[in-house]
Amino acid sequence: MEFEFNTVAIAFGMTLFAGLATGIGSAIAFFAKRTNTKFLALSLGFSAGVMIYVSLVEIFQKAKDALILDHGVVSGTWYTVISFFGGILFIAIIDKMIPSFENPHEVKKIEDLDGKKPIDRKLMRMGMFSALAIGIHNFPEGLATFAAALTDPTIAIPIAVAIAIHNVPEGIAVSVPIYYATGSRKKAFLYSFLSGLAEPVGALIGFILIYSFLGLNNTIFGVLFGGVAGIMVFISLDELLPTAEEYGEHHVAIYGLIAGMAVMALSLLLFL
Repeated sequence: MEFEFNTVAIAFGMTLFAGLATGIGSAIAFFAKRTNTKFLALSLGFSAGVMIYVSLVEIFQKAKDALILDHGVVSGTWYTVISFFGGILFIAIIDKMIPSFENPHEVKKIEDLDGKKPIDRKLMRMGMFSALAIGIHNFPEGLATFAAALTDPTIAIPIAVAIAIHNVPEGIAVSVPIYYATGSRKKAFLYSFLSGLAEPVGALIGFILIYSFLGLNNTIFGVLFGGVAGIMVFISLDELLPTAEEYGEHHVAIYGLIAGMAVMALSLLLFL
């Protein structure tokens, strides 16, 4: 499979857009008066719905089709399932490497900043670890967005938007403790912004591996897409839905989830 320069540029652009949403979260934390928790919960649930639906219905199937071309129905299907759970294992190991007491997905609210003074230098360490943790999490997300955009931009657009939405509260999670620790909005925004750059870095490394070492034949494409589907399902179930429920009510998150699935299904039907 060969790709034009424009396709690669669009794929990088989508990944960059998704990653830099952490900076949007940081900016919101400093300019909004209060956190609209119901809207945020609805948005996070929506993102989870988009990612789960597109992973299981579209990306998994594309991986299976590609692997069947090279290995037949039985072996190709087995390789697809192994790739899917391999992606889950990959992101689960990354998640396990982050100490639980430095949880990058701990809920932070904008109003936590009101009237606060920098009182605890330990918070700087917490903020830095949060930035590092989110950067590590964003790396495979960048690879997933990039891989999807290379093969089908119509799939990648909703994925990029979904990941961008989920990066907004991550930006708040980084910026709030760093602002507490330093009293500097500039530093808080900078570290939040930088943590999002891990996504385009993931895309760049994926590009180098695919074009310089592996090539993108049907087998590589199938394994990569199977892994991407697993990564996105894990992120949705382990990060997006729990965070959505912590920000808002259970039913608000579920309504967002169903709406995300419905919108993703409709968008795929329109491109048939």
